[in-house]
Amino acid sequence: MKEGIGIGLLGLGVVGGGVAKALRGKGETIARQAGSPLEIKGILERDPAKGPRLNIEPELLTTEAEKIINNPEIDIVIEALGGESPAWEYIRDSILTGKHVVTANKEVMAKHGVELLTLAAEHKVNLLYEASVGGGIPLISPLKQDLLANDISAIYAIINGTTNYILTRMGKEGLDFATALKQAQELGYAEADPSNDVNGTDAAYKLAILATLAFHVEVRPEDVYYEGISRLAPRDFRYAKELGYAIKLLAIAKKEGHSLQIQVHPVFLSEDILLAKVDGVFNAVQIEGDLIGKVLFYGEGAGALPTSSAIIADVICLAQSINLGLSPGLELWLDPNKIVKPVSEIETRYYLRMTVTDRPGVLGQIAKTLGEQLISISSVIQKETDRMAQTAEIVIMTHPAREAAVQKALNEMAALEVVKEISNFIRVED
Repeated sequence: MKEGIGIGLLGLGVVGGGVAKALRGKGETIARQAGSPLEIKGILERDPAKGPRLNIEPELLTTEAEKIINNPEIDIVIEALGGESPAWEYIRDSILTGKHVVTANKEVMAKHGVELLTLAAEHKVNLLYEASVGGGIPLISPLKQDLLANDISAIYAIINGTTNYILTRMGKEGLDFATALKQAQELGYAEADPSNDVNGTDAAYKLAILATLAFHVEVRPEDVYYEGISRLAPRDFRYAKELGYAIKLLAIAKKEGHSLQIQVHPVFLSEDILLAKVDGVFNAVQIEGDLIGKVLFYGEGAGALPTSSAIIADVICLAQSINLGLSPGLELWLDPNKIVKPVSEIETRYYLRMTVTDRPGVLGQIAKTLGEQLISISSVIQKETDRMAQTAEIVIMTHPAREAAVQKALNEMAALEVVKEISNFIRVED
């Protein structure tokens, strides 16, 4: 057993600062759980003013990553920088010098995770990343251990708190997207530049990580089809509620034989489904396995405290292994035979909203166009009429249809003289 475990911290921002504060404020408790004290030996931070604000001794701060990575007193490196570079290079170099690494970096793990985990196994160290998906919600560890006996068939996840907050406000208060986004920014739930959140990139990174673990196949961000939420309008939420649905940005990963369906986009979810009731900044992940059935993980998906909880849990786990002399875990096993199915091949139901000329025969032309693509209509509802413009808004719900057929039908309907605008289409998950 070591007298102390040396910790190197890369970054002292919201997450890094939260980790440093927790390591010091809960030092005795953490030491008992870890088996020996955890001692911060160095912190990489460009802004020296952050040290005094967190009561950190100036001599611990450095602007040179090499002083952390090459410090022989450091056993575990915590990467809390965010972004792809230089974070992934620092993680790689730390592994090469024989250090264990803990990270919360979803982008690095989505883009370089398999490579880094393989490298860690080769150098007999561990790379843990519980905080990369879902903040403090335990997701990575259950997939690596508790659910390992299961043949996972599907993951349905709300894994971006910013978009879930925006959609909740749009659904409950009738706000438009811009107003709900501004509210989220004012409350600190959205960044000044919210692009990665609202366009689906953040959720795509997280889904790539979960799908890689669940299905034992390397899923990279470019394998994930994703759409954002900016084209949703208040009336979509109003019509969804009338039809018995909520609208959520859903990350979906399904296994069908040797192929995988992996995508992130807005969906209509039946109000009876638990995921449809997940509101505000909360996250929820439903995992389906042959032995466990359906299991739901729920909680706050971001923030300094929940993320620090997951990071420190990983650190304690590593410290226990060091003290017990345990070998690192096995290298990630991947099945080379599974392939990711193109989104054009998926089959689901659809909600279509369009503005058409208000005259006889319009629905017949639309039904004919859909029928030619083997798309069957479940229901058609006329919602609003503009007598001055002689137009009407209609909502169509389809039976299950192939994505490629729906996209072709949308293009053909947009060219019809009687169709003024195809305002939106949203997939339906039953």
